[in-house]
Amino acid sequence: MIQLDPDIDISLLPISAASSAEDSPRQHRLPTTRTLEHFFALAQTTVRLKGQVSVLLTTDPAIRRLNRQFRGKNKATDVLSFPSEGAFPGLPASQQMAGDLAISIPTALKQAIGQGHSLSTEVKVLLLHGLLHLAGYDHETDTGQMARRERLLRAKLGLPQGLIERVAKGAGNREQGSGVAGSVKSTRASAPASQSLKTPAKSKRP
Repeated sequence: MIQLDPDIDISLLPISAASSAEDSPRQHRLPTTRTLEHFFALAQTTVRLKGQVSVLLTTDPAIRRLNRQFRGKNKATDVLSFPSEGAFPGLPASQQMAGDLAISIPTALKQAIGQGHSLSTEVKVLLLHGLLHLAGYDHETDTGQMARRERLLRAKLGLPQGLIERVAKGAGNREQGSGVAGSVKSTRASAPASQSLKTPAKSKRP
């Protein structure tokens, strides 16, 4: 399920002064939930991740709070992953909770402009990256497995350069202070990311 933070006002999202005059406003619009859910279902199947995933499209201040709360990093980022810590007995795999994702739309827009593609494309890149984290990949600790997997799946899904490659090549137009998307390790909140914006978790989920 994809949820939109009510604090997002797409008409107020900043447009970089470096963007060209030919940029179409359509490129900087948030895609519809239906469009994203269609892509998300395809991406999740491609990643081979079973279970349900909750996605929150949110703001820089909100994702900064989550990043500070769960990773100890007091800065905005593009996407955070909150893997589930375990299965619920008796539930089939399709009904288990695989985890939550939170994506900052303002940061995604800045990165889209820096990469010369649409906001829709950037959000899809972030969704794929987040799904890989939920599937157990971690570019911060592995020896390139996630980067190789992401590159293969991006080709299948028709997506451009991914986050790991951008950092490796020094590419992109990432906001100063924002970092490579990360996964919250072994600390999934007692409430999903969408609820954590309002009610910080006080304990780890058993």
